[in-house]
Amino acid sequence: MSHLHPIVAITGSSGAGTSSVTSTFENIFRREKVRAAVVEGDSFHRYTRLEMRARQAEAEKAGNKNFSHFGPENNLFPELEALFRDYGESGTGRSRKYLHDPAEAKPHGQEPGTFTPWEDLPTDTDLLFYEGLHGAVVTPDVNIARYPDLLIGVVPVINLEWIQKLWRDKHVRGYSAEAVTDTILRRMPDYVHYIVPQFAHTHVNFQRVPIVDTSNPFIARDIPQPDESLCVIRFANPKGIDFPYLLSMIHDSFMSRANTVVVPGGKMELAMQLIFTPFIWRMMERRQRALGAI
Repeated sequence: MSHLHPIVAITGSSGAGTSSVTSTFENIFRREKVRAAVVEGDSFHRYTRLEMRARQAEAEKAGNKNFSHFGPENNLFPELEALFRDYGESGTGRSRKYLHDPAEAKPHGQEPGTFTPWEDLPTDTDLLFYEGLHGAVVTPDVNIARYPDLLIGVVPVINLEWIQKLWRDKHVRGYSAEAVTDTILRRMPDYVHYIVPQFAHTHVNFQRVPIVDTSNPFIARDIPQPDESLCVIRFANPKGIDFPYLLSMIHDSFMSRANTVVVPGGKMELAMQLIFTPFIWRMMERRQRALGAI
């Protein structure tokens, strides 16, 4: 952790809704005039899309049915840890961008599913903002979770997560339901071993719980809407959190445990604004004091 060069990390599995959290933070950064170096977790995958398909085919021929983007063999965990460490120490680091689709790839003159070249981060940023799969990974070789000053987990209940992934991959990326189901099954061991354990290290967790029937996600036609869900917000350390203020500002919210607030799903963004804006204020105040001490 670093007062001079703070790090905010959003971690969650594919289809969990981390992109929505990122949008909320972009609004906070714009309003508070915070200059953020934004890093996407996909940029630390090891292989391009075509390389990954080839590696997956090789793995399946060798009897490995669980080759996935969730595990360490297909990601650059040491490089991601080095980015967090270097930024915390000096406000520097190197990253790149994964180009998901033709719209992202066209300005770079590259094919979708490839990476841009590695580049140095801008030198005049106030903080590093990471959003991806592995912002809190801890393995025998790396401990990424120790670096962020604010570490946020985004984790819907599993059936809702699958519905969101099925809908996105079918309607946005053009995959068949069978292909998405195969991906879900293939990722399950790595999900259990490398995604789920991260939420024990987060400072705040957001879990969206639907209040409509999601018993069979593979035949669901629609993603449950925010107003058809509740959002469970758990604080690892509730000291300093003004729960009475949150409850007064968010209608129909309540506390289910001493460190847990439940809000209507449609109020999740408001809750994030109320919770994280003071966090960012404090980060920037500490940063200004640290700059003044240099």
